[in-house]
Amino acid sequence: MTHALQIAVVGAGVVGLCNALQLTRQGYQVTLYDPAGIGEQCSRGNAGHFATEQVFPLADKALLPRIPAMLLDKLSPLRVDHQYFFRALPWLSRFCLNMLPRRFKHHTRALRALNEAALPAFRRLLQDEFEHNIHLRGSLLTFEHDRVDEIRGVQSKYQHQGVAVELLDSAQLRALEPELSSRIQYALYFSEVGHTPDPYQLSQTLYQAFIALGGQFVKAAVTKITPCDDATGQTCLPRVQVTTQTHGSHGFDKLVLATGAWSKTLCKQLGYKLPIEAERGYHNMLPALNNLSRPVASADRQFIMTPMQHGLRLAGTVEFAGLDGPPNYERAEVLLTHAKALLQNSGRLNQGDHWMGPRPSLPDSLPVIGPAPNHSNIYFALGHQHLGLTQAAITSELIAQCIANQTTTLDIGPYNIARFQ
Repeated sequence: MTHALQIAVVGAGVVGLCNALQLTRQGYQVTLYDPAGIGEQCSRGNAGHFATEQVFPLADKALLPRIPAMLLDKLSPLRVDHQYFFRALPWLSRFCLNMLPRRFKHHTRALRALNEAALPAFRRLLQDEFEHNIHLRGSLLTFEHDRVDEIRGVQSKYQHQGVAVELLDSAQLRALEPELSSRIQYALYFSEVGHTPDPYQLSQTLYQAFIALGGQFVKAAVTKITPCDDATGQTCLPRVQVTTQTHGSHGFDKLVLATGAWSKTLCKQLGYKLPIEAERGYHNMLPALNNLSRPVASADRQFIMTPMQHGLRLAGTVEFAGLDGPPNYERAEVLLTHAKALLQNSGRLNQGDHWMGPRPSLPDSLPVIGPAPNHSNIYFALGHQHLGLTQAAITSELIAQCIANQTTTLDIGPYNIARFQ
């Protein structure tokens, strides 16, 4: 069925690309906007891990007693720039409030719902390209201590949420991944998890499918979104006007906002509060050959190693230093220290290419998905924090269902931007 509706998708990261392809597949005329190009920023530099096991919000009360030591440790996965601290304080305060047990349980249910649907949605979206871009080999969470009862407790929490996970001892672990160091005592094996050998290539695959179906791309920053006033109940066309500095203004029937960490300004322009923070992540891309066959995360060091087409990617650090502050690449260098501790023959590892990108993080660890409360022609698909890659395809299905006025396959109430108004 061919639809006459013209839709703008603002943001060409993996979330925007999934939305653009999904809507084009359904017959809409879609124009994609982004000033940086296709699959740049976090969609290019992420860990490549489809982290469907991560059903627990980051706002966990167990984190609180560890924060002071983490802030003082140079090797810590967490850093707050001292010059940015007071600007980040309102977000951090809201983050801590979301550690309350009732909120934590509510947000866990909402994350689990998205993550359980994530990989099947990608299989539907990628079709024949799925196996080329996503490898279903599971992932590992390693422990360097032998407190096995404590580790079984962690395993039990995941199992209670329906996550498939096995406990491996040292011998079982090295049978699966011989390259890992003998200092690792145990690991949890998440058997139904995937990764991509090249996040950037995945974005390009989505883009090429979008273009092949007649989609249009405009490399420009959207500076203004002008919606029609729905309050009168009168029909007015176009329903929403998109303005860029280099390509002027164009009218659309619908608009999907998928601008990640850059979303606050456009949301404010539309009259919506969005307590989003640029939670900056780093990677260290090692060119050396490696024999890991799946992502390996460290519970003790809070980082992840992912085997990719062009080497081994080390990722996982968190920094609060603003959206536009200069990178601190010591954060990337530290990752190599951790990798050397967990890999055999680590003497051959040298510093690789460093990268920094801002994750779009909200204080409750949930994304914003669904229609704008006061604008029937605008939809949000943003704020996925560490799970943008994981949740991109299921987000696009939910948005497409909203645009088609269909009942969504998941309850999108928990993801409504109204929770911040």
